[in-house]
Amino acid sequence: MFFEQFYLTCLAHASYMIGSGGEAAVIDPQRDVDLYLKVAEEQNLKIRHIFETHLHADFVSGHKELAARTGAQIYFGAEAHAAFPHVPLTDGSEVKMGSIRVRALETPGHTPESVCFVVIDEEKSSQPWAVLTGDTLFIGDVGRPDLSRTHTPQQLAALLYDSLHQKLLALPDATLVYPAHGAGSLCGRSMRAERSSTIGTERLTNHALQIASREEFVQQMTANLPARPDYFLEDAEMNRSGATALTELSPLAPLTPEQLKALLDRGANVLDVRPGEQFATGHVPGSISIALSGQFASWAGGILGIHSKPILVAETDAQVEEARMRMARVGIEEVGGFLAGGFAAWQKAGMPVLATPQISPSELGKKLQEGSVRVLDVRREGEWQAGHIAQADWRALDTFPHGLPSLDGNHPIAVHCKSGYRSMIACSLLERAGHRNVINVTGGFDAWQAAGLPAVVEQPVKA
Repeated sequence: MFFEQFYLTCLAHASYMIGSGGEAAVIDPQRDVDLYLKVAEEQNLKIRHIFETHLHADFVSGHKELAARTGAQIYFGAEAHAAFPHVPLTDGSEVKMGSIRVRALETPGHTPESVCFVVIDEEKSSQPWAVLTGDTLFIGDVGRPDLSRTHTPQQLAALLYDSLHQKLLALPDATLVYPAHGAGSLCGRSMRAERSSTIGTERLTNHALQIASREEFVQQMTANLPARPDYFLEDAEMNRSGATALTELSPLAPLTPEQLKALLDRGANVLDVRPGEQFATGHVPGSISIALSGQFASWAGGILGIHSKPILVAETDAQVEEARMRMARVGIEEVGGFLAGGFAAWQKAGMPVLATPQISPSELGKKLQEGSVRVLDVRREGEWQAGHIAQADWRALDTFPHGLPSLDGNHPIAVHCKSGYRSMIACSLLERAGHRNVINVTGGFDAWQAAGLPAVVEQPVKA
């Protein structure tokens, strides 16, 4: 048997390939599918099957393009009602490849159509070897139950409890667990960093599996859910209909500084993908900073939306292409072009430049003692509650698309997150809205703690 996990850090997304008897199956493929074709060729396997655990909301799947390029059959849970040729799966449906049997378990809860795939390698044992759990069971967590247009979070949470206890926890403790996401994904709340586990380990350590009653599980799983990006439901529908092949997307148009300035004056979204340090030194006024490092694609989708038609500012053509690919993975297909020659061309043309002041945690501590600056924490609620600066206001960056925090435009505001990535995004959004006293805290709360500065644990006061 051949088995490989493909982990896409930008989306904290795991996909898989299983092979036996010269055939291969790909589970939950990412949008750009060349990597599966390459590995299959290296292993002398033909991709014949494409399994989807559910209609993914946080990324656009490559199932339709992969099927077109290989002739493989696509399999979805029957409740997905996919709008292209596919095999609808119900409980107990099986596909055989060489010595491997892949058995579907209907596990509604994260979404109504969710299924998990039990893998049995008959050369080793008649018992399950592994289960591919999609977004039903994560390492240390379970899937969020609020991504459906047809079910309430409470209805889905109740279904999820049943799926976990009646289906997945009925598997042997030695069964390996391979989920579709890891730590950092918005499809759960408190996933651990490991990329696989076992049913037995999760039975003992997963907080959601320790909840004794169905009623308490529903209450806990539907309370204090992280903000759901607006593009999630749109991505799910793209996956239901099948996405356009990447080769069919229009090429990007190079723009002169003058053209970019005219588009910006008309309200275009300009996305600067350079590192935050470079953005802070100088950038196009009104541009939004989302650096290619970190979870770029998720933040681009969540902050801009998939219909934003952003214009890219990057250092190199390679960065432009990388940004384009990573945005396409979350459904941003229309890109308004890119600044030819990058920010250097903008400067050479004599265009206006804006810089974002930065401050170290130690400097921030001194200014707080003087009372000369306010602090805005843009981390998520769980991060805030685990520890924060006593004088800080809190407003999670996830919520910025629904309205920026109310700030005194005349008073300096120091913005921080965990390490500085999200705070630079927040600073750029505040600057775009007209705030000119915005300061980024370098190193974020991690650096604040590393400097031995005080933190408190309490409930947040929203800005």
